[in-house]
Amino acid sequence: MDITRRLKLLLVSIPAVFLFGSVGYYLIYMGQIRFIECLYMTVISITSVGYGEIVPVTGNAVAEIFTMVLLIFGMGIIAYALSTMTALVIEGELTGILRASKMKKQISKLDGHYIVCGGGETGRPLIHELVKNGETVVVVEKDEEKLRLCQEIEGVLFVKGDASDDHVLVQAGIEKAKGIVVCLASDKDSLYTTMSARMLNKSLRIISRVTDPQLEAKLIKAGADKVVSPNFIGALRMASEMIRPTVVDFLDSMLRSKQGNLRINEITISAHSAISGKMMMESGLKDKYNILVLGCRQVGGEIVFNPPPTKVLIPGTTLIVMGDAKDVARAKEHL
Repeated sequence: MDITRRLKLLLVSIPAVFLFGSVGYYLIYMGQIRFIECLYMTVISITSVGYGEIVPVTGNAVAEIFTMVLLIFGMGIIAYALSTMTALVIEGELTGILRASKMKKQISKLDGHYIVCGGGETGRPLIHELVKNGETVVVVEKDEEKLRLCQEIEGVLFVKGDASDDHVLVQAGIEKAKGIVVCLASDKDSLYTTMSARMLNKSLRIISRVTDPQLEAKLIKAGADKVVSPNFIGALRMASEMIRPTVVDFLDSMLRSKQGNLRINEITISAHSAISGKMMMESGLKDKYNILVLGCRQVGGEIVFNPPPTKVLIPGTTLIVMGDAKDVARAKEHL
């Protein structure tokens, strides 16, 4: 029996014992004794206080038998409750319950966050990267050890459970999430979770991990926006290490540098943006935010690399930029 059910059982059984004793005495004496006195007799009997017989039990065979039954079973339940509560405190499970309850409240207030399903070898580096970029992340993981390692990442929220369970995804705030990354060990679990996520949030951006390339088409049909194969990406990385090692070292240094969180990111220009309708050289991205523009793409168009200074930033244009994560976040907020 899990800890939550044990607590619920104790919260129900303890009052039930006192109610059983009180009603029993009241019925034995046919209402001749006040109910509060019957309750008082039950309490002092089970707790072994021994203030005396408020209810005249001695001499009444039925009352004596009822009292013996009440004491045997009642004291057994009370003793079990006390031992359980002591074990919960010593083992730290009660603290875990309280922390999970606090976590649930925090998650319920989120809007526009990211959910990562799976905290394994793929999930943890992914979570680190999202957090470094200033994003709010909720991890869904059912394995205790993997979840513990994910909790070591500062600022990460979590839900313990099976990501393929709709109820667990709702607990993670999927209805208000901006995106979800499904990186589970099993392709079948990833497929089911992807389908469930799409049904729960039609506008959600879904990135799914796949091991078997033949399942990529099914994941797309299930609702994934993009499917990533670690094996395929790993092969490309090994080829790059062989033929362009300096470029790979540059990208690795950018991701792992302790001097700052230099990242390649994107900024979408809205109709209300201060730089909407202005030319690139008038945007102030370089001077005000220390951001380098690598490319841009208008809605439905192709990516333009190294756009000219005279490029007009119309609403809906997405800029591909490189800069410190904090500077990019500041530019997104202002622009």
